[in-house]
Amino acid sequence: MRVLVFSLFIFLFSLFLSPSCTSLHFLSQNQSLKDGQTLVSENRNFELGFFSPGTTKNRYVGIWYTNIQVQTVVWVANRENPLTDSSGILSVGGDGNLVILDGSGNTLWSSTISTTLKNSTAMLLDSNLILAEGASANGRERTLWQSFDHPTDTLMPKMMIGVYLETGKKRSLTSWKSEDDPAPGKFSLGLERQKVPQAFLYNESRRIWRSGQWNGQLFVGIPKMHSVYLNGFILETDRDERIMYLTHDFSSIIVRVLVDWSGMVKGLMLREDSKDWSLSWWQSISQCDVYGMCGSFGSCNPSKSPICACLIGFQPESAEEWGKGNWSVGCVRRTQLQCEKPGNYSSMMDGEGDGFLKMERVKLPDFADWLSLRDAKGCEAECLKNCSCVAYAYVSGIGCMIWVDGLIDIQEFSSGGEVLYIRLANSELGESVFLLLGIFIK
Repeated sequence: MRVLVFSLFIFLFSLFLSPSCTSLHFLSQNQSLKDGQTLVSENRNFELGFFSPGTTKNRYVGIWYTNIQVQTVVWVANRENPLTDSSGILSVGGDGNLVILDGSGNTLWSSTISTTLKNSTAMLLDSNLILAEGASANGRERTLWQSFDHPTDTLMPKMMIGVYLETGKKRSLTSWKSEDDPAPGKFSLGLERQKVPQAFLYNESRRIWRSGQWNGQLFVGIPKMHSVYLNGFILETDRDERIMYLTHDFSSIIVRVLVDWSGMVKGLMLREDSKDWSLSWWQSISQCDVYGMCGSFGSCNPSKSPICACLIGFQPESAEEWGKGNWSVGCVRRTQLQCEKPGNYSSMMDGEGDGFLKMERVKLPDFADWLSLRDAKGCEAECLKNCSCVAYAYVSGIGCMIWVDGLIDIQEFSSGGEVLYIRLANSELGESVFLLLGIFIK
């Protein structure tokens, strides 16, 4: 009887020490995690292990939510080097690196820390896998590597995407190649070095969508990014690291941002009642969301036909191309600005100079310059002084923005959006009033 009790004790004790025990959230050096075993974060919100997405039989190491019926993977390690069977092992090797090995001992993926260490530990925190020096179950000394620094297609709470201000190097989300293949796809979401921050979606290196400007709480070019997101997203600059970054952290709701394999940007909230995801905001799929659809000085309205029109006071640069539906050629000014006429500039005060047409409910153009001015009147006056200034906007949370040379990627919304003031010659302003009245009467 004593032998039986002792054997049972040894068996239970070995389970406690084994990585197969789902309460384990760390791997010490020279420990391994086999296919079929998992690590679980300390708060039991996330799980790490081997998985096969969709219909494929390939095996990957990933992180997913533990308590959601449909497996939701938020990070993948060996995106480009899957295993073809269940012989894979995840371990902390002799040099201190986290590695994925196949059944023959070949390295398929590594954390690639250059310094050899003898006391590193891998730990699964809530959604973030870290490799730390001198870490143990009770604490850790120094993080050497973390999955947050190597995003896949999902922006998790406290994870950052951004751009380094000195080099322009980006840390972006990258879509899966397909629904069944987590290899890097052709779509990515990131930031660019701009005075007024925006997020951009790329098809490889080509811009195909942008979020509109950041107002301190949300992106003004996404009408569906409503008040539920206020005070959740953060976009700021780390002066020490010289990086401008976007992150989010909500206290009462679970949110993730996804760039899916088809090129859609989605904001998703977890519904506590059903443990399923609710689509809260998303990049629209209308033609008007395609970057630069109507060219310079054109605006796009998905409820009109054709969807593209030149701004009031402008006409197609090529009537022939415009008639063919090639709106990307854009528009040009009909009447020369007063300030452009040599020796004949006059201010708004004499009634003969240039003025501004108010355009409401729009996605503001790309390439804004930011000016440190306190109010809209000062913004207007500053734009009027600069003959290259073709438009201005004053937005709460941003301040004064002006545009020089051209206006690209304007979209008209049925609700939401911002107000843009477009510079026109005085003679065009009189005509524009009647045009606008005609629109309102209709």
